[in-house]
Amino acid sequence: MTGRYELSEHSWSLIKDIVSPLQEMGRPRRDDRQVLNGIFWVLCSGAKWRDLPERYGPWNTAYARFRQWRDDGTFDAVLARLQLKLREDGLMDLDTWMIDSTAVRATRAASGGGKKGGSDEPVDHALGRSRGGLTTKIHLVCDRHGWPLAFTLPPGQDADSRHFIPTMETIRLPGNVGRPRKRCRYVVADKGYDSDELRRYCDRRRMMPVIAQRKMRRKPRPGLPRGFGKPKYRERNVIERGFGWLKALRRIGTRYDKLARSFHAMVCLACIDCCLRADFSYKTLCLSGLVD
Repeated sequence: MTGRYELSEHSWSLIKDIVSPLQEMGRPRRDDRQVLNGIFWVLCSGAKWRDLPERYGPWNTAYARFRQWRDDGTFDAVLARLQLKLREDGLMDLDTWMIDSTAVRATRAASGGGKKGGSDEPVDHALGRSRGGLTTKIHLVCDRHGWPLAFTLPPGQDADSRHFIPTMETIRLPGNVGRPRKRCRYVVADKGYDSDELRRYCDRRRMMPVIAQRKMRRKPRPGLPRGFGKPKYRERNVIERGFGWLKALRRIGTRYDKLARSFHAMVCLACIDCCLRADFSYKTLCLSGLVD
């Protein structure tokens, strides 16, 4: 029986070959599953690395393994594997996607990163000043069932409309054959994304924007003729509930990481946890219409 925050046998079997490849030579390393369970414990509890329980091994080993998997793209590869699994099982909606953002308050410990992080680290470490103080925004795209597809981390003071296109451009849904899926049929967003540029972007890619219009702007929108689909827009509560679930994980509800790429790895881990802990049988019943 697995403990709280720990991976089940089925979940571990899905990602074992990525996280723990066969070791042919060198010193034996600590069990990768044990270390990954410790990383999930830190993600869910929000505790410091030094407070990691002894059953997960030394805290510095877990932190070093976290940095290794963060830098070599292991977490991104695991998320892509799980997205492929959802797509193969027919549990992912490829027609309707939703985008929104949420602000995450950063603690004093997250500031003062200086010039750490290397060339791929933003200068501001994705930290900005807004009404709530130091904050980072999470721009997330999910499908109609709440499965996370992609996300970006801009500073907290940036307008939502500035990061619509960069976030959509990061979507690469793998498939068994052909190119990765990058587009959908409908894009649902609130009025924070009401922009002529974004609507033209959707028109060029043959996507229908279901975006609420600001009351102060009553001029007709450019591009293809369209109507505002209220039933489709009402489904946007899925991404709001998804943010509520993500921020229940304490390392996501509050930012403690100095580096943007470390916080990015934590958000990626939260998306992995969402896909791993999903009840596939229940989702199948929902899609078949047997349960509501």
